[in-house]
Parts: sequence; C-alpha cells; structure tokens
Amino acid sequence: MKRRGIFIKVFTYTTIFIVLIVCITVVLFSQQFLSFYNTAQLQQLNRSYQSLYSLLHGSTNDEIAIAARSFFEANQSFSFYIKDKEEKVIFSTPDIDPGIIPDTNNFRIIMAIEQEYVLCATNQGVAKTDYSSLISKSLLALGCMLALGVAGAFIFARQMTKPIKRLADDTGKMANCEDVPPAPDRTDELGDLARGVHSMYEKLKDTISRLEDEILREREMEETQRYFFSAASHELKTPIAATSVMLEGMLENVGDYSNHPKYLIECIKAMDAQAKMITEILEIVSLNDSKITPSPEELDIKHTVANLLPNFQTLAEAGGKRITCNIPEGEITLADEKMLNKAISNVILNAVQNTPEGGGIRIWTEQAADHYRLLILNEGSIDVISLPKLFDPFYRTDKARNRKDGRSGLGLTIVQKALETMNICFSLENSSDGVLFRIDLPIV
Repeated sequence: MKRRGIFIKVFTYTTIFIVLIVCITVVLFSQQFLSFYNTAQLQQLNRSYQSLYSLLHGSTNDEIAIAARSFFEANQSFSFYIKDKEEKVIFSTPDIDPGIIPDTNNFRIIMAIEQEYVLCATNQGVAKTDYSSLISKSLLALGCMLALGVAGAFIFARQMTKPIKRLADDTGKMANCEDVPPAPDRTDELGDLARGVHSMYEKLKDTISRLEDEILREREMEETQRYFFSAASHELKTPIAATSVMLEGMLENVGDYSNHPKYLIECIKAMDAQAKMITEILEIVSLNDSKITPSPEELDIKHTVANLLPNFQTLAEAGGKRITCNIPEGEITLADEKMLNKAISNVILNAVQNTPEGGGIRIWTEQAADHYRLLILNEGSIDVISLPKLFDPFYRTDKARNRKDGRSGLGLTIVQKALETMNICFSLENSSDGVLFRIDLPIV
C-alpha cells in the first residue's frame, strides 16, 4: 500500500477547510445580498417615480389621470398603473393589465398617496443591474477566492511539512548511524524540535561510541586476563613440577638426590621464588580490580629515590655497574608512597639487570610546566619488536637466561598497573644514550 505523504494530507485538509469556509460564507451572505439588491431596486424605482408622486399629491382622479398620462408620455418606457382605495383603475399604461395580479418579481407598489391611491410600477424601464453580469462577477470572485485559498493551502502545507519531512529524513539517517548535518536555524517550535532531536542524536552517538570503546576495553581486559592466567599457570607449573621431581628423588634416594640437604635448599629456593611470584600475581590482580586505592601524599622525589638506591647498589657493583643520581632538593610531588616506591624499584631493578657489565645507570629529573619528569637511563638497547611487549605479563626477551636469574617477568607489569592506578604518565623507549624510562610526577 502506497504511503500518503504528510504534504498531501495537510494540503488536502487545508483545501477542504478553505472550500467549506467559502461555501458557508456564500450561503450565509446570499440572503443578505439578495435583500440588499431588492432594496436597491426599490429605491431606484422610488427615485424614478418621485416626480409623478409629487404631481399626484392632493389631486382629484381626473387630475391624477391627466398627470399620469403626461408623465407616461414623457417616460414611455415606464410601466405602471394607479388605483384608488376602491381598486378602481385611474390610469394604466398600455402594456399592463390591471386585472392581473402582478408578479412580485417584476411589480412593486412603491408608494401610497394619502391612503387614497396606490401606484404600482414594474422594474421594466428602470435602469437595473444585469443579473447575468452579476452572476458572472460573483462566480469570478468565488473562483478567485477558491484559487487564492488553494494557493495559500499549498504554500502553507509546503512550509509546514518541509521541515517535518527534513526531520523525518534526518531521523532515518540517524537510525542508520549516518552523519547528519545540524538543523537549520529556525526560531519556531519546529526549529526547537529539530535542534532537540539533533542534540539527542549527538548525545546518543557519543554514548554509543563510549559504549563501543568500553566493550572493546572489556574485551581487551578479558583477553589480557585469559593470557595472564594462562601464562601464570604455565610459570607456576614448571617450577612446581621440578620441585616435585627433586622431592620424589630424595624420598627414593635416587642418585644425587640422596644428598638431601643440598636439594632441600634448592626446593626452598624454588618455593621462595614461587611465593614471590604469587605475591606479585596477587598484587597485579588487586591493581586490575581496583582493590588497591591510592592514598596520595606529598613526597620529596630526591629522598624517595635515595631511600631505594641502597637496595640496588650491591647488585650493581657485583656486575661492575655504577648508579649515579642527580635530583635537586625540594622537588615535591603528590603520589601514593608504596605504589611509587614499588614502581621506581622495579624500574631501577630492570635497568640494573639489563645494563651490560661495566655500564652505568643514570637517574635525574627535569622540570616542566605542571610536572617533574623523573628519568632513568641505562646503557644498552631493546629490540624494536620486543619494546611494545615489555609490559606484558611474563614476557622475557631472553627467556632461558631470565628464568635462570629468577626474574618473573612481572616487574614492568606491576610498574604499569601502579602508575596507571595513580594516573601518572610514563613511557619506555630507546634513546641515543640507551634505554630511557620516563615518569611524569605532578608538581604540588
């Protein structure tokens, strides 16, 4: 079934309404118009016979007959007759039969003379309006009114439905998530409606975009969690299996495993490493689930770093590496002390472990407009392919060596989660002098 447009409906209804108004107006005023027309005709007759009336006033029948004849001879196109009160015809023009009851459409009793005489005349011979001309002019006026009404209905329907049709087209595009230009600047209710719909569409589009981003982020988080737990289970399974083998060997006194003190120490070391890894895993899970809420406080950057360095000096000196720190006094930032210490410790440890023997690690700060930039640089470089993966849990550039060194592969993951929880920007990149880690700390 073909859908009827709103323009056709508005135009049809408006046209019908205008035609009804015109017809009702014609019906209501037709009687008044006819009455006015008859009154005008009667007044014209009165004026035409006024001279005869003045001659008849105060005259006898014979005088009236003589005066009427004289009037007729002077106005032979007039038709009339005069009767007295006894209905006796005093005078009659040749073209009138006084014995016939006059047609009220053509005869008018226009005056009574002192209640004694009656003058009855016809419309004939009096200058009168042409009925055909009057009707044609009336029909022309009616046609003009209808034409103007239809034209007005067309313009009204178009002006009313054009913004509605545009709004319908725009909402159709909105339903398909297409780009819709802003509504035209109108000051009426239709303009308010168009702007309201467009504003609602913009907000809805923004909400949909945020929901899509949120869904994508949730999927990425789910994928990260699946990868994390898969990797965690793999990392835990291997040393646990190795420890089980050593314990079974000691129970059975098989080969070297009969040296219980030696392998018990190895089992303890393995369990300590697993306990440390489990602690780190639980810490990452807590940071992911927002179970750990940062408690910001004012911290002196130099003192914070200086308190952490002794923990790494021995490790650095054992590998022939040197650590230099150049941070001015009085640089105060706002951060959670435990989280910041954890992040900086892991970055420094990672720098010490990845610096070649005899190399150096340099720590310093640079002040920007709204933050202090803490920089940790170690000699060496990172493979471009491995660089974006370093924050992934359990990722190792050299898996065999790192396992042997007891490194879990969770250090940079903890750094990332801790700094993100505190809304602190950071980056890791290769520079001309080595590998550079940047942490932007807010200025108090």
